[in-house]
Amino acid sequence: MPINDLLKNLNVSPEEVRRLNHAFTFALKSLDLVDRNDPVCRIVAAKVIEIDKAGIHEPHHIAELAAKQLGVSK
Repeated sequence: MPINDLLKNLNVSPEEVRRLNHAFTFALKSLDLVDRNDPVCRIVAAKVIEIDKAGIHEPHHIAELAAKQLGVSK
């Protein structure tokens, strides 16, 4: 999963990993992305992490903002 690859290099707790994985999954669903090997998924993962680092921690809100900031929200 692309988000786990990115999180390996960060100092995050198991709870943060779970939260970010949930946000990533929600974001992929909202964008109708199914193939997690799609390079776009790595971009989504990076955006999810960026939003979390900015102080937003609720997974559904992170997913909504990620889609909006990537310019692909529905």
